[in-house]
Amino acid sequence: MEEEETPEEQLTKKHRKEKKDLQAKIQSMKNGVPKNDKKRRKQLTEEIAKLEADLNEKHEEEIRQLTSTSDTKVEEVVNGVETMKVEGGEQEEAKQPRVTKAQKRREKKAAQEKERESRIAEAEVQNLQGVRHQEALKLAQKLAQQKLQIKEISSDGHCMYRAVEDQLAQRSKPGLSMSVKELRSSTAEHMRNNPDDFLPFLTNPNTGDLFTPDEFEKYCSDVEHTAAWGGQLELRALTQVLHLPVEVIQADSPAIKIGEEYGGETITLVYMRHAYGLGEHYNSVEPLNDPNGVEDV
Repeated sequence: MEEEETPEEQLTKKHRKEKKDLQAKIQSMKNGVPKNDKKRRKQLTEEIAKLEADLNEKHEEEIRQLTSTSDTKVEEVVNGVETMKVEGGEQEEAKQPRVTKAQKRREKKAAQEKERESRIAEAEVQNLQGVRHQEALKLAQKLAQQKLQIKEISSDGHCMYRAVEDQLAQRSKPGLSMSVKELRSSTAEHMRNNPDDFLPFLTNPNTGDLFTPDEFEKYCSDVEHTAAWGGQLELRALTQVLHLPVEVIQADSPAIKIGEEYGGETITLVYMRHAYGLGEHYNSVEPLNDPNGVEDV
């Protein structure tokens, strides 16, 4: 039989998850701000500091509450056996463990808190789904004008490269297909070989200063070897590697066109701000199933 976790263990696990979720949210926030926007980067640093401070304060308060609860329990339990006061102020061991009033109060409070958190989570999911639905509907309408529809790409940090990989695979011209690994490697190598085209747009998020050569090399290494999220700089590098134009379609903004100086069939990507709870995402496109109507999303 699996041993039940103690309240301390449960709280520690909860805090670990909340910290992990916050880090994921922070990474998404960083990815959503252009690296050359110093003012917004500075604001972002302040926002992140506040989020981290608020979470630390919340965790400290929860630890204090748990400690206070534990102190109360110590008064009611001696060597693991609950006792009850009898006339004359003496204490007598209860032969059978019983649920104390304090324990009942704690269980009732925990159940109420769990229900409250469940309601909040449900509301957040419904709101997110509403925003996502509206974004997907606008994108479907825009794509339908080009007789296209969204082709879902997995969300794993490689989504931009996977979307480009899919676009290349849909072409009939031989020799154009490239894997995600090859796309990442080619992008990083092109950036390393042309630092003047990319370095001016990269700044340290903490200081706002332009990247040093070492920081730039670290950035390129992450592009090549990790699941670092790709953005407009990486797309610019890819257009120059592939000698193909790229169009990025968005719901509430005009399409972004990169590499228009190149000929050939355009690589079309879809940029979604609300595709997933943690933030932005790239999808590919494919021919519309029903050219006479908009796909129901």
